[in-house]
Amino acid sequence: MGRTEAQVRWRAAAVALLAAGVVVGPVAPAVAEDTIRQQQWHLEAMHAPEMWKTSKGQGITVAVIDGGFKLDHPDLEGQFLPGKDFSGSPGGVGSFGDGHGTAMASLIAGTGKGMGGTGAQGLAPGVKILPLKINNGSVGALVSSDFLRQIGQAINYAVEQGAKVINISQGMEAGTTVPEDVAKLNSIIAAARAKGVLIVSSVGNEAQKGNPVEYPGALPGVVGVAALDHDASVTSESEQGPQVALAAPGLDMIAACTSPTGYCKSHGTSDAAALVSASAALVWSVHKDWSANQVLRVLINTAGKPHDGSVRNDLGGYGSVRPRVALTDPGDPGPADVSPIPVAPVPTASPSASATSPAPASSSSPGDGPSEVAVGVPTSQPKAEASSGSGSVLPVVGGVVAGLLVVAGVVFAVLRRRKDAVPPMNSVILPPPPSEQPSVPPEDNPYVR
Repeated sequence: MGRTEAQVRWRAAAVALLAAGVVVGPVAPAVAEDTIRQQQWHLEAMHAPEMWKTSKGQGITVAVIDGGFKLDHPDLEGQFLPGKDFSGSPGGVGSFGDGHGTAMASLIAGTGKGMGGTGAQGLAPGVKILPLKINNGSVGALVSSDFLRQIGQAINYAVEQGAKVINISQGMEAGTTVPEDVAKLNSIIAAARAKGVLIVSSVGNEAQKGNPVEYPGALPGVVGVAALDHDASVTSESEQGPQVALAAPGLDMIAACTSPTGYCKSHGTSDAAALVSASAALVWSVHKDWSANQVLRVLINTAGKPHDGSVRNDLGGYGSVRPRVALTDPGDPGPADVSPIPVAPVPTASPSASATSPAPASSSSPGDGPSEVAVGVPTSQPKAEASSGSGSVLPVVGGVVAGLLVVAGVVFAVLRRRKDAVPPMNSVILPPPPSEQPSVPPEDNPYVR
């Protein structure tokens, strides 16, 4: 995609503001060069058009647990199955406090039918989305026990409805949770895994703010996902630790949302988790007889290995997910009943050994909330990651996510994760249809090697 020098300078300034915790509002780009679809760099980097000749995820249901969904967005019409609202808030599953849930659904299964066919496409446009709404702090006060309980209820419902993959781009700091609530959710996750369901979650966006452990991303049986930049390097905000299993693009992400323009730009582990969920659906659609363990094992075995040459590290796990390779050269899927990820004890609230020291001036979470983008050239918008990076549950649209509050012994988490996961949305200005398509990134990019 074309980029003018002015745009590069603007983006650098926007990144600096986001790093300082400043939410960037709607901004008109200097030059509107690309359509929404053309701005989705990760689709070209992952060779999505090539993959779609083999699989678009048909026949697979992905449950998305988030804070609400715009069911009539042009890019998502026909993609939603009847969902359910566990939040207790008015409006039902089709109401929303921010665009995070809509963005996650778009990254997974967007059709691109909006904007005259140049809208946002998902990595697995053949997938059906089961929308499950929880209170992640986007509307009203949030009680940590309610958050974990609602996630557990949503997981049980998704399993009952036959979802193969459950995406939870949400998260809450372990230090704000009650052990009994965590134990109950952990047992629900274990039961879902035993029934053959793959659960994917963001790990959080606060690596530079103490690198706190977040749930459910750090619970056993959950595939924790880190965020990558254009060069397949782990972003500075992406949290680190043994909970990281895979990594996926999570920077400058363009997706459908609930902004006035209908599109937002964001960053964070929330987005990355959505892409791993979509990747699993692409593979499962072709190998329907495989178990969740086999699908995950193939994604791990075909992942682009960490830059340090290791088999796995705490930054990007086993590497960058590469569904194209998983589809063309999957290799041996291994035993159906053995998890490819070692089952470790539930992590505590203490930061991992690889965590960087807290840096108050920078936050890995601002990039998680979706920022509204003018159709055409999106401005820097944080992406909503309900898990605090990989899913912080509190979307920050036009503001900064509230901090965690402890009231009368009950932990109220204004899920900073959502703040991390859902960067503020910036409006995108729609440009006239381009006369020709931008060139496809070179074959030797880090996502396909």
